[in-house]
Amino acid sequence: METTADKLRAVGLALGLHVLLVGLLYVGLLFQRERAPLSVAGGSIEAVLTETLSPPAATPPPRPPVRPQQEEAAPPPQPRPEPKPQDAPEPPQPTPQAPVTRPDSVDQEKVLREAAEKAENARREQEERRRQEQVLLEEQRQKEEAERRQRLAQQQAEREKQLADIRRQREEAEKRRRLEEEKLKQLADQRQQAAAQTQASAPSTSTAPPSDRLGNQGTDDGLLGRYQLAIQQQVDRNWLRPDNLRPGLRCHVAVTQMVGGQVTGVDFSRCPADELTRRSIEASLMREPLPYRGYESVFERRLNIPFCYPLEVCAR
Repeated sequence: METTADKLRAVGLALGLHVLLVGLLYVGLLFQRERAPLSVAGGSIEAVLTETLSPPAATPPPRPPVRPQQEEAAPPPQPRPEPKPQDAPEPPQPTPQAPVTRPDSVDQEKVLREAAEKAENARREQEERRRQEQVLLEEQRQKEEAERRQRLAQQQAEREKQLADIRRQREEAEKRRRLEEEKLKQLADQRQQAAAQTQASAPSTSTAPPSDRLGNQGTDDGLLGRYQLAIQQQVDRNWLRPDNLRPGLRCHVAVTQMVGGQVTGVDFSRCPADELTRRSIEASLMREPLPYRGYESVFERRLNIPFCYPLEVCAR
């Protein structure tokens, strides 16, 4: 669209062109030569017109007969009066004319108008290209933002899924652990009740148990052997084996006890068992004090107790 500044610029150019044309015309008139007056040598001829008076009421004389063939002679030519220098005609001065629009000014205006139109079209095209570029940039930005949000949503969903799996695994592991501990506790209680009933029915003594109850049909009749056998039988009785325990286990546990048989420390450095099996072994050692009464003379603070599954593995 043509602006006010463009219109003013076009009008100024047209006015300047007209002023230039008028100036050129005026300069041309100044440099036009005037005609020089005529200057001829000799005196001037003065002619005096005289008037002939005719006689009053006179009869004109008879004219001689005119011959038809004879033509009347023409009078001699009279000399033309030479004009005086001061009477010389002045050359006519050209009258100034109103400036007219010439074809070149029309062409100039047309060129200016076409140039203005081209500039306006170029400006519009540039604005249109800029608008299209802005639209493309906005679409690209929206596309990248949507992709970024989608990636964040996928990552968040994956993290939530991983956390859910971890929580589920922990809950399942905690549930199995509680069930196993409950199962171990129930079995230990049952064995403890059975041992209490056995001890209540048997006569109490302050000496070592008789050989027919603690022996294993072996040849060692010493008190140390019976002491080790009593400890082995007690831990085997209190050991609640896990369901996933595989046959062939051979595990040696270093135990530290205090006077009276109370276990104060357990070392599994020589026990290649899983965590669940180790907890079950530790529970069997901590459930009740190890045998002490009657074995004071052979009491040892540190013991190395074997745990095997099945029991025949330790006998090999």
